[in-house]
Amino acid sequence: MAKKKAPAPTAAELKDLAQRLETLLRLRTLPIGMRHFDDEASFDAVPGLRRPKPGRHFSTCQLVTQARVAGLTVGIRHENVRPWSNCGGVIGLNAPSDDYLSGRKMAGVWFADLKNARLHQAQMPRVTPGRHIGLVVSPLRSARLDPPDICLFYGTPGQTILFVNGLQHGRYKRYDMSITGESACADSWGRALATRKTSISIPCYAERRYGGVADDEMLVACPPDEFRRGVEGLEALSKVGLRYPIPPYGANMDPAEGMDVSYGAGGKRSA
Repeated sequence: MAKKKAPAPTAAELKDLAQRLETLLRLRTLPIGMRHFDDEASFDAVPGLRRPKPGRHFSTCQLVTQARVAGLTVGIRHENVRPWSNCGGVIGLNAPSDDYLSGRKMAGVWFADLKNARLHQAQMPRVTPGRHIGLVVSPLRSARLDPPDICLFYGTPGQTILFVNGLQHGRYKRYDMSITGESACADSWGRALATRKTSISIPCYAERRYGGVADDEMLVACPPDEFRRGVEGLEALSKVGLRYPIPPYGANMDPAEGMDVSYGAGGKRSA
């Protein structure tokens, strides 16, 4: 008989999971959630909601940073991002204008010619526009999105691979990264919102310049049930001694003893 699927985690459970993840991986910034809203009333009813001042435009990565660093709950509409841009287009709050889709914005800068710039735009993951009126970004510890559509966190490569190991612990599957290049938010929250699949990305130039993403940070975006699976798998790995930070064994040491502990079948694990 097939195992019954567990119900999706609630906001309260995600709050607890986020705190456990912070402890397990010693994250520098807060795990956050994103949720689309389809009507004004539910959008405005989010507790503690902040809105950008009228007339001010942000990049989406700046709003993400406000949530993960400052702990703010921020609600955005199309008018809060650059008009008809990829910032709104990636999350489905607008369709990008022809200035973007044609490749004219990036030809001769990020790409040698219009052909390659247009291909970049055509292959960028995006949420279908016209379905949602707004998006709210909030720390999971606030439990204000019940539940979010996706959960996100930034981590070093070492933290990221251990989270993937946690995802694979109780149900193995292969995880692939996609690399759009510039506009890498399309590979992280854009792809995760569009497909509800775990998405791993290398933040782009704009995320680092405008969103303040650190040089050693990667981004994981996943649906809530995968977030729970990853945290629970991390806890299982921690119990057998596979923890973050990963202690270096030494490049000039015989790895036999360490290998036996980490890879030996059924062997005793050190605390």
